[in-house]
Amino acid sequence: MKPVVSATNAWTCIVVSMFAIVILSIIGALFKSNNHTMMGSKKDPEDGGAVAAAVFGAVAVYAGFLIFCASQAWLHIRESRRGAITLS
Repeated sequence: MKPVVSATNAWTCIVVSMFAIVILSIIGALFKSNNHTMMGSKKDPEDGGAVAAAVFGAVAVYAGFLIFCASQAWLHIRESRRGAITLS
């Protein structure tokens, strides 16, 4: 199987996805616990659980990106070491 994206794009996507997963997980946990820093103002949402569910949905999307990009990076590594898989 050949990679769909370039190696640079795959590694950039891995870094961005990992960063997003960590940051959004923290934000989602703060909303889920109704932390006063996220829920203390009049303009903040009233239902922290609903906001946390949406944020964790975004974490799931970034996890999908991470899996896809990691597989693309793995294909690039495999291709550079042994060459592409050929049928004999």
